[in-house]
Amino acid sequence: MRRRIVLAVAAAVLASPLTVADSGLTGSVRIDGSSTVYPITEAVAEEFFYEGYRDVKVTVGFSGTGGGFKKFAAGEIEIADASRPIKATEMASLESAGIAFIELPIAYDGLCVVVNPANTWADSLTVDEIKRIFLDGSTVETWSDVRPNWPDVPIELYAPGTDSGTFDYFKEVIARDSGAIRGDMSVSEDDNILVRGVAGNRNAIGFFGIAYYLENRDKLRSVPIDGGAGPIKPTHETVEDGSYAPFSRPLFIYVNAASAQEPQVAAFVDFYLENAQELANDVGYVGLPNHIGMKVRRVWERRETGTRFLTDSGEKVHKPLRELY
Repeated sequence: MRRRIVLAVAAAVLASPLTVADSGLTGSVRIDGSSTVYPITEAVAEEFFYEGYRDVKVTVGFSGTGGGFKKFAAGEIEIADASRPIKATEMASLESAGIAFIELPIAYDGLCVVVNPANTWADSLTVDEIKRIFLDGSTVETWSDVRPNWPDVPIELYAPGTDSGTFDYFKEVIARDSGAIRGDMSVSEDDNILVRGVAGNRNAIGFFGIAYYLENRDKLRSVPIDGGAGPIKPTHETVEDGSYAPFSRPLFIYVNAASAQEPQVAAFVDFYLENAQELANDVGYVGLPNHIGMKVRRVWERRETGTRFLTDSGEKVHKPLRELY
């Protein structure tokens, strides 16, 4: 999309001394949080600039979903990127700080389990096998500990850091509330470091969002996951229809409700929701279906605050977007 816009701007420059009309808005929009959501938000910020909002300073960082919510509660940012719904503890922190928020799903992601392309044996993994590999107390040290016919070579684990929403989501699916993930893994909040780690180690296995896999599929191989209906590969179709179970999830931005009254923030979120579907697909994620996107847009237009993923008592709501919206 950016290329099309840049070409259009270039053509306008050749035809006239004027470029894209400037919006006249100034100010800043500060965003931080999920490294998974980062590519979408970064793409939106670039397009926002090229669409004429050149005097609005949009900064996009990533410190993990948990890190983003901490900055959000401290009033350091106007928007928090999140690769999971807000937790009850984070909700309490925001309430203590007097910060109301607007929760906006913006795309779907598939959490990919990946191996080195030289790994020719791991043709699929069941959810139980993933639990045996990653849960705390695991006795899995070699690939043959997973399946006896696999090579007797050390298994090397790579994972997002504990401040990452991807880590939280993986833990929620695999360990549930009663378990923990093993601690002897190579971890990083930067998914690109995880990509390099798995790509450089024949015996490695790791997990992160689908966009980072698609961007690096010449260096990695995704492992089909058997959630009970046979091995399923992560694709746009299987993520959206939910058949890539249990590793399909929605992605979010959380907007400070007071900041939403600022013209530059309102304009940025308007632009985000108008372009999220196309830009999410462009950078390797799955845009929301039109009917869900329209309902999310109405939440924003009404400036509805709060979350649909926690009950009044703080319990998690385990329902898909199509039921909540």
